[in-house]
Amino acid sequence: MTVDEWTPARVRELHEALVSLHGPAERDGEHGTDAAPGDGVRQLLTTILSQNVADENTDRAAANLFETYQEFGDIESAPREELAEVIRVAGLADTKAERIQRALAAVREETGGAYSLAFLDAMDADDAKAWLTDIKGVGPKTASVVLNFHFGKPTMAVDTHVERVSKRFGLVPESASNARAHDELDRVVPDGLTYSLHVLLISHGRTYCSARDPDCDNAVCEAYCDCEGC
Repeated sequence: MTVDEWTPARVRELHEALVSLHGPAERDGEHGTDAAPGDGVRQLLTTILSQNVADENTDRAAANLFETYQEFGDIESAPREELAEVIRVAGLADTKAERIQRALAAVREETGGAYSLAFLDAMDADDAKAWLTDIKGVGPKTASVVLNFHFGKPTMAVDTHVERVSKRFGLVPESASNARAHDELDRVVPDGLTYSLHVLLISHGRTYCSARDPDCDNAVCEAYCDCEGC
C-alpha cells in the first residue's frame, strides 16, 4: 500500500490484524493528572536516558540517577561531570547529562520553580509537543513518549522498529525523516490507537519484521508488507 491509500479505517484494520497476531497491548499504570506528582518529569528524564541505548541500560541508568539524587533540583544543580558518571551506562553520558539539566531548567522556569509537567495536561497535543521539542535535545520521539505514555495524549512515538515497519507497510514514505514519520503517523492513526499501535508495531518489528532477514511468514506481513522478504 502507498501512503495515500492509508486511512484511519485501514489503520484500524491493521491494528486488529496485529492484535490477532501478537495479542492486545495493555497500558501499564496510571497516566495524566492522576499520576504521582513528578512522574511526568521522571518520565522525561528516563526517556532522555533511553535515546540510542538498549532498554536494560536505560533501566540501570535511571536507577542510578534516582538513587543518587533524591530531588530533581539536586540533579539540575549537580556538577555536569558527576552527573555524567552517574548515568554513564546509558551511553552518550556527557550529552545526556546536559540534556537532562537543560530540560529540568526549562520545566522549573516555565512553572516558576516547580519540577512538574502538569501544565502540559491542559494543552492540546500539538502545543504540548511543541513546548517539549523546543528544549534542545528533546526530539519528537522523546516528546511523544512523554505525552502518550504519561498524559495519554494522541501522539505516536516512532522508534527504529515503528519507523522500519511503517515504511515497509507504506504508512510512511521510505525517504521520510524520523520527524516526518511522526507527523505522518500522528495524522493517520486514530487517537485511541496511538499507544496500542506503537507497542504492537514494536512487537512486530522485533518478532517478524526485523531489519535483517525478516520472517515474513505471517498474516500481517502477507497482507501489508512490501519488503524484499515478502
